[in-house]
Amino acid sequence: MAGGGGAAHGPKHGQVRQIFGGAAGNLVEWYDWYAYSAFALYFGPRFFPAGDSLAAALNSAGIFAIGFLMRPIGGWLLGLYADRHGRKAALTLSVAMMCAGSLLIAVAPTHDRVGLWAPAILLLARLVQGLSVGGEYGASATFMSEVAAPERRGFLASFQYVTLIGGQLLALALLVVMQGLLTEAQLSDWGWRVPFLVGALCAVLVFWLRRSLAETEQFAAVPDAEHRGLMKRLLAHPRELLTVLALTAGGSLAFYTFTTYMQKYLVLTAGWSKPQATNVSALALLCYAALQPVVGALSDRIGRRPLLITFGVLGTLLTVPALGALGRAGSSAEGFALMLAALTVLS
Repeated sequence: MAGGGGAAHGPKHGQVRQIFGGAAGNLVEWYDWYAYSAFALYFGPRFFPAGDSLAAALNSAGIFAIGFLMRPIGGWLLGLYADRHGRKAALTLSVAMMCAGSLLIAVAPTHDRVGLWAPAILLLARLVQGLSVGGEYGASATFMSEVAAPERRGFLASFQYVTLIGGQLLALALLVVMQGLLTEAQLSDWGWRVPFLVGALCAVLVFWLRRSLAETEQFAAVPDAEHRGLMKRLLAHPRELLTVLALTAGGSLAFYTFTTYMQKYLVLTAGWSKPQATNVSALALLCYAALQPVVGALSDRIGRRPLLITFGVLGTLLTVPALGALGRAGSSAEGFALMLAALTVLS
């Protein structure tokens, strides 16, 4: 394996370069993942039999959900790969898989051309992307945490979420631009292919960038024998394992509810127009991204535990009332305020 991590390149310059390399790939990975959700209202009907638009939206959302089933598998497989072959190797492999999944969607034939093969191809692409983003999440979190200095770990590791949100913002921004340039018919006909092609091309660039990263010192310092029997060692700490699973499940559910799903919820439940829902979602996400380094730096000062407890209590008490109020939101300002409040709790 290559020699040390960020410190090998000198103090701050090397650390910033390493963080940038991990974050850039994370940005592209999550852009590709969210492009599906952002454009699903347009391409969903093209992959399923003609009929009810709500049924098409639910079918495309179902395939999106199935992709999530592959994420823990991807996290496990690429996590093992990262422990055997290094964080750099796992990060490079994950972005290559995402490129393949996005390219497959970009060129996939529609239902009117190949029938039921169309949703099958779409499903295959999402399974590959699910494996990829599952592996990316764990590998990039590990890489960025190992590169960061202990006293700034919360702040620097928060950029994983900044780029995660940034990927969703890029997908939404491209949607806003294309909604302005193309008609709804053009978006539904061929425009939806553009974001997936863009994602595949960006993934190629990141693949090249990540090949120049240095391995982290923590990985290089661990003997090969320590990379075996990891599952047995993990299961030896059931309380800690269940705690992390519960925290991650709660945070992930809240995140996808108030980000990915919210665009569709505002259109189908609150009765907003697609551009209105897109614009408000993008603005709320921009504010949410800006909150991440602030809360990350706060965790370096007061600890992780108080912030996690705050999220758990407020998230439990306020999620259902917030969703109910959003379903009745009649104006952009009201919807934005409610979304930002929920995302602040999530931060």
